[in-house]
Amino acid sequence: MPAKKHGAPTSADAPRPAAADAADAANAARPDNSADKPDAPAARADWLREQIEHHNYQYYVLDAPTIPDAEYDALFRELQELEAAHPELLTPESPTQRVGGQPLTAFATVRHRLPMLSLNNAFDDEDVIGFDRRCAQGLGRTVAAEGAADLFSAADAVEYACELKFDGLAMSLRYENGRLVQAATRGDGETGEDVTANVRTIKAIPLKLKAGAPAVIEVRGEVFMYRRDFDRLNARQAEAGEKTFVNPRNAAAGSLRQLDPRITARRPLSFFAYGLGELDGEPRPATHDALLERFAALGLPVCAERAVVKGAQGLLDFYRGVGRKRDSLPYDIDGVVYKVNAVEEQERLGFVSRAPRFALAHKFPAQEMTTVVEDIEVQVGRTGAITPVARLAPVFVGGVTVTNATLHNEDEIRRKDVHIGDTVIVRRAGDVIPEVVAVVPERRPADARPFTMPTACPVCGSHIERLEDEAIARCTGGLICAAQRKQALLHFAQRRAMDIEGLGEKVVDQLVEQGIVRTPADLYKLGVAKLAALDRMADKSAGNLVAAIDASRATTLNRFIFALGIRHVGEATAKDLARHFGKLDGLMEADEAALLEVNDVGPVVAQSIAHFFAEAHNVEVIEQLRAAGVHWPESEPAARAPAPLAGKTFVLTGTLPTLSREAAKEMLEAAGAKVAGSVSKKTDYVVAGEEAGSKLAKAQELGVPVLDEAGMMALLEEHGAAGR
Repeated sequence: MPAKKHGAPTSADAPRPAAADAADAANAARPDNSADKPDAPAARADWLREQIEHHNYQYYVLDAPTIPDAEYDALFRELQELEAAHPELLTPESPTQRVGGQPLTAFATVRHRLPMLSLNNAFDDEDVIGFDRRCAQGLGRTVAAEGAADLFSAADAVEYACELKFDGLAMSLRYENGRLVQAATRGDGETGEDVTANVRTIKAIPLKLKAGAPAVIEVRGEVFMYRRDFDRLNARQAEAGEKTFVNPRNAAAGSLRQLDPRITARRPLSFFAYGLGELDGEPRPATHDALLERFAALGLPVCAERAVVKGAQGLLDFYRGVGRKRDSLPYDIDGVVYKVNAVEEQERLGFVSRAPRFALAHKFPAQEMTTVVEDIEVQVGRTGAITPVARLAPVFVGGVTVTNATLHNEDEIRRKDVHIGDTVIVRRAGDVIPEVVAVVPERRPADARPFTMPTACPVCGSHIERLEDEAIARCTGGLICAAQRKQALLHFAQRRAMDIEGLGEKVVDQLVEQGIVRTPADLYKLGVAKLAALDRMADKSAGNLVAAIDASRATTLNRFIFALGIRHVGEATAKDLARHFGKLDGLMEADEAALLEVNDVGPVVAQSIAHFFAEAHNVEVIEQLRAAGVHWPESEPAARAPAPLAGKTFVLTGTLPTLSREAAKEMLEAAGAKVAGSVSKKTDYVVAGEEAGSKLAKAQELGVPVLDEAGMMALLEEHGAAGR
């Protein structure tokens, strides 16, 4: 069992679940140290699993461990050794299987059998009073005349279950015959992501429910991280030189969405159950409060910080009581949730739009303080975005001392009329970056001065542009700007651009931070000795990277255009530009009018391309790349014949017999077709190879024509496009 130093909440931090008292009686009767422990391997393995899961529940759910860590570790090691010696005894539900499996390439999608709906929000007392009045009227209760006092005194007030609104990630857990078979994120409410492999690593979530579980039960709840666990996780991240997390919610969400479950297994995630989806095999409990008790009886973690109250006054009393102790809770919350307690009454009230009429989220107000804007500067982001930032007189807000706050963009500064020297209201709530909410105009000093957006990048001196209909201004020095350098190099080296295998984020970080590489042209000056001197880069790896860089000198025009990282120019546009102009010089010399003649290039894209090539720094880097031997076949511009498959949408899935997916995509695009990533009613064809998965099933469901590779080639030949 992980020791407390690894971040489990202590009993002083976490409220005691209602099931804890009942569990205490069971603890005394457990045969942890009895003399009749089974010796036969199968029986012994079952006994060990039972003991370990019991102690996991005591530790991770009830926060009431009953044995020392060393004794728990001994049980766990014995089970590992027994399963290794007798592989036939290993089961998917074994506690030894929570360490995480092999990395995934992507998350599959899950369609929720019952939608995971969002809740309407309340922000003040009037909203809550209105909610209570609507519920009472909808249930045919006697509602007094308009007015808070009369409403509160109604004799037949509605009964509500009140809970906390956790600041985490909504999750659906599906158990069949007591065993966890699927876990899915909320997604858009209708469809989420299958994160079963990751959720299986969360020790607070039972892989097998206690005896008496129904045939099917879909448990809705929240994956979150205790504050103490979050602080210790960040400390470990910092010690290892890894990125730290902004807040517990981001840490929980990021941990759960790792493609490698082994990473999730190392993150201290927790879970609280609070709702029900599908249920088969037993009647639904009559009240929401009874449902939570049923969850606890099945071994699911349920927050004890809840209450059953009557009427609007009861709701507001609960809200204020939680608000007073919010800062002392061991986890982050951003409000409370009210639900009509009786399920029969919930069904009578029903739903409006995509939210239930019987439930409401009452949000806490954002935490705000006033301070003075001492200066306004601009920051250059990784993509060149220019963001004005207010330098503030230090102020303690939202639990931290804030000295900077975002002003978002020039329009926001003008809209809020922020001047240097102003007294402003600063907000910091949850995972939101501190921001200037408003000016206190009566405190504006006589020497306050307005902010003027610079015209040149403060990092590289390149021109700052703001395209029509865009709120964000950007630095145009993408290939030479130090602020954008890492992003530009990673984009340049990616597989669909210059395809430099081995030039990943950690290598780029070192090359930039040590001043070895300033522009993409500098990559072609690297040698084995220089690369081998980097951390975690042996001679063989360095040699492979040099070879990959050298191989990238021979490319295609469309790949090179895409690699330049011109804003709004993706792969498809790069291909259109290469086909239209044939030569890079023709593209570089084109004005906006000439660019608008290119297929699918509109005014914004044309302006972005023209501005990029008008920047002398960018032209210089391109010439350096040419001088380094980067080359591609060029052709004379030619009038394009009508694209035979123009207007048709294809989706590729599975492994084709002879063509790579990229090659098939290029053939279809050359014929004018669009290649999409997902299947919809607008899809014209799906091209399926071996091991085609959900996309093929979706096509069959929608009646979309499905082709194999031979069928695709026949279609191209039929339209005279196979040789394109």
